[in-house]
Amino acid sequence: MKLVRYGTAGQERPGLIDTQGKLRDLSAHVSDIDAATLVRAGRARLAAIDPATLPEVAGTPRHGAPVAHVGKMICVGLNYTDHAAETGATPPEQPILFMKATSAIMGPNDDVIIPKDSVKTDWEVELGVVIGDTARHVSVADALDHVAGYVVVNDLSEREFQLEHGGQWVKGKSCDTFGPIGPWLLTADEVADPQDLAMWLEVNGHRYQNGNTRNMIFGVAELVSYISRYMTLQPGDVISTGTPAGVGLGFKPPVYLRAGDVIELGIDGLGRQRQRTVAYSDAAQS
Repeated sequence: MKLVRYGTAGQERPGLIDTQGKLRDLSAHVSDIDAATLVRAGRARLAAIDPATLPEVAGTPRHGAPVAHVGKMICVGLNYTDHAAETGATPPEQPILFMKATSAIMGPNDDVIIPKDSVKTDWEVELGVVIGDTARHVSVADALDHVAGYVVVNDLSEREFQLEHGGQWVKGKSCDTFGPIGPWLLTADEVADPQDLAMWLEVNGHRYQNGNTRNMIFGVAELVSYISRYMTLQPGDVISTGTPAGVGLGFKPPVYLRAGDVIELGIDGLGRQRQRTVAYSDAAQS
């Protein structure tokens, strides 16, 4: 299933995309695409519905993030061999974890705000893993049983805030609009192998990132198992699993986003995103 949330920001309705690509409304069956919907039993109830019986949604409404009320968003740093190399970092022996504030989450095609005083706003296409069933000290062998599905994430980053303002990375990762998710959540039963998904990102039509999840240092099952040792993973939590080479920081000289740029990115089967960047002052006025 391709599960979505559509409509005006803050007033999204639950839906799904059928096999013909039509948007169907789910609000007669669930109140939202949230923890109660994403657990195994909730997904089974949705899978039993014939999409043809659901109302078709006319037009092309806005897509919100396909998961509502995300409890926590956990990100993994330097998790691709080529990305670690381009930043001059030694590949980690254990996953590097940091948090992105949930206030950064937005729809896949909403405007990205260049933060106030930012000069180093960067992009990162990533595979997002959405937790379905509570995971606590789970084994690698059982880890994928706790995954509801997968999403596209743009893990936007302000590199000066991240690397030059002291402390951990969270300051450079949590600015408003720095967490576009979607357009849909593809349920885990439709992803044959999360370690074989091509991914890409372009800015203003130029291809900067071409990668594949097979190049992760720590795969999805390893990450779910590892993280569940340190914190309970709950339904609706999102793990953003790292990015391949081609981020702006990795170029010599570095290339960073400016107001008016257009970012497009996607992952096989998970859809594509398109964001326009806007200056902080312009965003404040709107």
